[in-house]
Amino acid sequence: MAYQALYRVWRSQRFDDVVGQKAITQTLKNAITQKKTSHAYLFTGPRGTGKTSAAKIFAKAINCPNSKDGEPCNECEMCQSITAGSQEDVIEIDAASNNGVEEIRFIRDRANYAPTKAAYKVYIIDEVHMLSTGAFNALLKTLEEPKEHVIFILATTEPHKIPLTIISRTQRFDFKRINAQDIVDHLTHILKEIDISYEEQALYIIARAAEGGMRDALSILDQAISFSDGTITTQNAMQVTGSLTFEMMDQYIGACVNKEVQQALTYLEQILSEGKEARRFLEDLLLYCRDLLMYQQAPQLLSEKSGHLTEAFKELSATVTPEAIYYMIQILSETQNEVRFTNNATIYLEVATVKLATPQTGAVQAIPSGNSAPQPVDSAAVQQLQAQVFALQKELQSLKQSKNAGAAEQSAAPKAKQKTSKASFRVPTERVFQVLSEATKPDLLNLKNVWDDVLMAMSVTQRAMLKSSEPVAAGPNSLVIAFEYEIVCQKATGDEELTLTLSNTISRMIANYSPNPVYITRESWPEIRRSYVSQNRHADKPNETFVTPEDEAPEDQLPQEDVAVEKAKEIFGAELITIIDD
Repeated sequence: MAYQALYRVWRSQRFDDVVGQKAITQTLKNAITQKKTSHAYLFTGPRGTGKTSAAKIFAKAINCPNSKDGEPCNECEMCQSITAGSQEDVIEIDAASNNGVEEIRFIRDRANYAPTKAAYKVYIIDEVHMLSTGAFNALLKTLEEPKEHVIFILATTEPHKIPLTIISRTQRFDFKRINAQDIVDHLTHILKEIDISYEEQALYIIARAAEGGMRDALSILDQAISFSDGTITTQNAMQVTGSLTFEMMDQYIGACVNKEVQQALTYLEQILSEGKEARRFLEDLLLYCRDLLMYQQAPQLLSEKSGHLTEAFKELSATVTPEAIYYMIQILSETQNEVRFTNNATIYLEVATVKLATPQTGAVQAIPSGNSAPQPVDSAAVQQLQAQVFALQKELQSLKQSKNAGAAEQSAAPKAKQKTSKASFRVPTERVFQVLSEATKPDLLNLKNVWDDVLMAMSVTQRAMLKSSEPVAAGPNSLVIAFEYEIVCQKATGDEELTLTLSNTISRMIANYSPNPVYITRESWPEIRRSYVSQNRHADKPNETFVTPEDEAPEDQLPQEDVAVEKAKEIFGAELITIIDD
C-alpha cells in the first residue's frame, strides 16, 4: 500500500481523539446521547483544528447502531463505510469547487428523499464561505424548512463571509487554536506508537511553527521524520521549520542590546544567507523577546523544555530593561507589518536592525549595575544643545512671520488647484451613450440587488475605492458607475486590475453576466442623461428602460406636445388617454 501522510493516518476517529476541543466534543456527545441534535451545525475556526474530523465523527456517532456514550464504535459496517467515504447517506462537499446555485439545488432536491441505509442523511459542506449569494439563498430555504432525517454540518475558516440569515439557523461551534503543549503531547504519543526517537525540544519547535493547527504540526513532523537520520533532533526541527537557532537569536539580540550596529548587521546577513524566511525570522524574534520579558517577570511560567533558556538568554534577561524589550517588540511588530507588503524584505530588516542597535534611540539599553558611578555631564555638549534650541526657536519665529505675510497667496492657491483638478478628468461621453443605447432597467435592478455582495467580495483596497460609487445604468454587455469624488473616479479609470476584478466578481454573482464598466463622476451624470434623452426622444426605442421616473428630463425641457400629453394624463388619467401620432 502507498505511504499515507501522518495527518491522514492519525486523523481523529472518536470525539475523545480530537485534541484541544474538549468543550465542543463533550457538547456533541451529550446531544447524541440525549437525542437533542440540531438539524444544522456551523463549525468555525482556524485550519487544522479538527472541524471536518469532528463532522465525520458526528455523522458516524449519530448513525452507528452500536454507539455508546455518544461515541461511534468504528467497527460496524456503517462506521467503516463513513470512514472510507463510501456511505451514500453521508455526503462531503467542497464548496470551493461546488459553489453554484445548481449544486445546492441538487442537494436540496436529494434531501427530500429518506436515507437508504443510515438513520440520518448528513451533508458536510467544507469551506462553506465560498458559496455564491444565489447558492446561500438556495441553502437558506432548506435550513428554514428542515427535514427530520437530514442534518447539515457547515465548516469554514471565515465565518464573517457567511450571511447572518444562515448563521442564525445553525448551532455554532468555534474551534480554537490548539495550544503548544497539547500538540507536543499528541506528537509524543504518535512517535512512540511508530517507534521513532526524538528530542523533546524539537517537538516544541514544531508545535510553535504549527501556530495552533494539528494538521500543520503533523505535516511538519512528517518532513522532520524524512529529513532526520532515525532520530528527530532540535537541529532537524530548526532546519525543516526555517526557524532560527537559539544561538543565532542570542547573538543577534545581544548585539542590538550592546549597540553594536555593525555586528548586528553581520549576524542578520548570516541569518538571511542561510535561507531563513523573513516572516519566520520576525516571529521567532518576537517570541524570543516575549520570553525575555516573561522570564524577567514570572520565570516559573517558562519551561526549560522551550529551549530558550540558554546561559546567554539568562544573561540577557538580567541586563535588559523591560522598557528596552517593549521597544524591541514594537520595532519588530512594525517591521512584520511592513514586510507583508514588499518584495524586498531585506531592506526593512536592515532598517529595523539599525533602529534596534543605534545608541541614539535611547531605548535599547542595559540595566545599570548598582556599583556603577554616575557619568559626568559634558558641559560642551550641553552648550551645543542650547545653541541648537536657540537656533530652532529663531527659525520658528521667522516661519510664523512669513506665514502671515503670504496668507493671501495661500488662500488663492487652493482655488486655482481646485479649478485645475476639475478639468483634469475627461468624461467618456461616447462610451456612456453606447451603454445607454442598450441599457435596460432589469439589468440595472439585478446589479443593484447584488452590489453590496460584489463590494464585499472585492479586496479591502478595491472596496474602499468603490465605496462612494453606485451603478446608474446597465446593459447586457456594459454598465456605468458614478463616483462621488472625481479623484477616485480618475484613479479607477486607470486601474485595469480593478476593472477586471469587478467584471469577474459580477459574473460570479449574476450568471452569464460579465459587463465592462465605464466610470463617470456623479456630478456629470444628470447632464449626460438629459443630453441622451434629448438626442433620442424620437427614436424607435425610447430611453425609459434605463431611467427611473425621477431621472427623466424636467418638464420645462420637454417638447411642447409632450408637455401637453403629460398634462392630459395628469388631468384625465393615463388609462383614458389615447395618443395618435399624425
